[in-house]
Amino acid sequence: MKESPGPVDYRFRRIERLRGKKEIEKVFRDGRRFGFAGVKLFVLGNGFEYNRICFTFPRKYGNAVERNRARRLSRETYRLLRPRLKGGFDLVLLVYPPRKDETFPPRKEQLAVLFTKAGLFMETKK
Repeated sequence: MKESPGPVDYRFRRIERLRGKKEIEKVFRDGRRFGFAGVKLFVLGNGFEYNRICFTFPRKYGNAVERNRARRLSRETYRLLRPRLKGGFDLVLLVYPPRKDETFPPRKEQLAVLFTKAGLFMETKK
């Protein structure tokens, strides 16, 4: 009889947030870069069992309301994709202003493509 893997933890814990100017600059400077459709992902190993992520925007990205909405959208998309990702990386997601209204499905596709390019998805056993 197979044991079920248990419930998936979808929480976005505080320790998973990459903070601090020096840490973020290090990922920008030394990390591998991947881009797709208005979003760039910077990836650098961190030596932990979990990933840490930061969502950032260029200075000319709309007003505070638009930036906060984009940040919430990106965070929720990451939170849902996170159980499928390998651990041990610092991630910085640089989001450029959209050409039209942002919604959840395009952001999920953007992140899925970036994580695939970066090789961050765990292999699924069949």
